Amino acid sequence: MKRSYGIVVLIFFIFFVISFFTNILDPLTPEAIRGFQLSLTMAAFLPFSFFIAYGVISVPSGILLEKYKEKPVMVAAFTLACIGSLLFASVPGYSVWLGSLFLLGLGMAMLQVAINPLLRVSGGEEHFAFFSVFAQLVFSSASFVSPHVYSYLVKNLKGYTGGGNVLIDTLSKVVPKDLPWVSLYWVFAGVSLLTIAIIVLTRLPKVELTDEEKVGSWATHIELLKNPTVLLYFIGVFCYVGSEQGVAIWISKFLSTYHSFAPETVGAGAVGGFWLSMTGGCLLGLFLLKIFDSRRILVWFAGLAMVTVAAALFGPAAVSLRAFPLIGFFFSVMWSIIFSLALNSMDKNHGAFSGILCTGVIGGAIVPLIIGKLGDLFGLRAGMLFLYLTLGYIFSIGIWAKPLITNKTFGSSEPVASSGSKRC
Repeated sequence: MKRSYGIVVLIFFIFFVISFFTNILDPLTPEAIRGFQLSLTMAAFLPFSFFIAYGVISVPSGILLEKYKEKPVMVAAFTLACIGSLLFASVPGYSVWLGSLFLLGLGMAMLQVAINPLLRVSGGEEHFAFFSVFAQLVFSSASFVSPHVYSYLVKNLKGYTGGGNVLIDTLSKVVPKDLPWVSLYWVFAGVSLLTIAIIVLTRLPKVELTDEEKVGSWATHIELLKNPTVLLYFIGVFCYVGSEQGVAIWISKFLSTYHSFAPETVGAGAVGGFWLSMTGGCLLGLFLLKIFDSRRILVWFAGLAMVTVAAALFGPAAVSLRAFPLIGFFFSVMWSIIFSLALNSMDKNHGAFSGILCTGVIGGAIVPLIIGKLGDLFGLRAGMLFLYLTLGYIFSIGIWAKPLITNKTFGSSEPVASSGSKRC
């Protein structure tokens, strides 16, 4: 089959967009609290609205993909993202934003289901593992870039009186002067429309889904949900995404509340650093997985993450500012290892199992909400101690996991573990 590296570049761009749209909420949280006079619990409903969409649409997206193929699903996904972005950009308000984020979440979840099989075919099965890891680096880089774009727009639009570039001048005419960060959603709408046009005009290769990519019947899902192993790893994915978002969403607010750092500059930079550290951790993780059993690495990184969380929450300002980004480094390998251990613990129905695991992304909705509620009752620092429950569970996976296949290390004769590097 002829490979199409132009399509691979398009897919990498889509990974970048998904991450950009998804993780911009992290630095925006303090602005949302201030702009709409929100409690921590109300602010936590913002990521809840986004990530709960993953739980709603992950499995149905697989069914839509099998029936209608990639292009219609991708166009529908970006159409939802565009509508959601325009909705909030045109009528900025808390309740409207919740609905907007749900639409964006639906679109991003649909995209991630569609583009992984397309990446496999476009880049070639023999290069799929490499391209999957590279896609994760692109994903992380967008999460690093997005807070800086936010800072740029806010600094240039706040108190704008003219004389800026075309983008700033145009946005100044449609963005409320007291809510300059809403400009991001006009940018999202424009990017969505551009990407729709590119997808419509691009000829995509024919994709035959593998058994691991097929979603499976509802009966298969019900059967799997009765399996304790499936439920244990579902909780693992839930705890990982919950921990990731439970840190990222509250970094800027924590630094503002306890150390008086400006959220639109220092706080946004710390959030960007969190995602950049995750990229560095991914690179080290690739090397470590060739030397050590993945379960040992998971125990080490989960343990070090808990130590670093303590430094971030209880250290002085300078320590806290450096510790929060470092947490991302220790989070970096968790998704891949948990996903790989899960798939390598089952000998069949990997496609349906993957769909169930991806539904665990709703942890990104639930955990920040719990932290926000506890934060309203006892303070944000006390609320973020909830992370020790989720990270403790991840730590335990490295102890009780018994995969049928372990990751191949230098000098071992074990088969290579299934790839779990691609994010749902």
